[in-house]
Amino acid sequence: MSETKITCDSTCDLTDELYERCGAEVMPLGVYVGEELKRDGVDIDPFGVFEYVDKTGVLPKTSAMSVQEYYDTFKKYTDQGMSVIHINISSEFSSCYQNACIAASELENVYVIDSRNLSSGSGHLVMRAHEMAQEGLPAAQIADELNRIKEKLDVSFVLQTLNYLQKGGRCPSVVALGANILKLRPEIEVINGKMTVGKKYRGSMEKSISDYVRGRLQGRDDIDTKRIFITHSHVPDELVAKVKELVKELQPFDEILETYAGCTVSSHCGPCCLGVLFFKK
Repeated sequence: MSETKITCDSTCDLTDELYERCGAEVMPLGVYVGEELKRDGVDIDPFGVFEYVDKTGVLPKTSAMSVQEYYDTFKKYTDQGMSVIHINISSEFSSCYQNACIAASELENVYVIDSRNLSSGSGHLVMRAHEMAQEGLPAAQIADELNRIKEKLDVSFVLQTLNYLQKGGRCPSVVALGANILKLRPEIEVINGKMTVGKKYRGSMEKSISDYVRGRLQGRDDIDTKRIFITHSHVPDELVAKVKELVKELQPFDEILETYAGCTVSSHCGPCCLGVLFFKK
């Protein structure tokens, strides 16, 4: 049985430590800052995105990995007799999945997963893939299981500003203006691979985040409590600490992991966005 290598897009938003724990190779998407192409998480971080938007009023554009880049990475491992499991951001958000599939079609034993998700929703699949590989499951079986369980992901975020969605053409100006005046903090859910608007919270950052976390976790008995991600675009540390305590109060998760939203998610959602991401039973 060949060894299985896990690869993924930088949009999975895990920490360096978690990528190392999973033995995963991360492939950075491109981020255009003006005419300059930078690599997500390598040449630019979310602070660079926020600074650019503040300075120019324009969102950076993201760029998918090319077919050749995917092919070269996959072939590096298949030439060693390894199988590859690659996890992509939802095909609804990017051409990454399509490009990875084209590259994989030229090789043997490469399995490309459309996560139908983003951020640490996709990151959950990276970690599950690693755990199954450690158990000795063959790559084809791992791929089948990932395609089954990805439907059980519960992924959402609460935003503190609609300006980034507005600038990206995803939110009419009048809606953004009304939400900002009323201090509405919308919840964005990922459903069927697409972002949709869920509940709307009101009040300060702390109140809206607390209400959102309670809304996602309180009183539910359909949650797989093995692991939860608290993923955010640099919410203040003291508030994240309060979120961790609230999560512990609401559900008995075995593992609570904090990660940061990368450039791709941050360029859509803006600063101080926070999400709790987990599997349902």
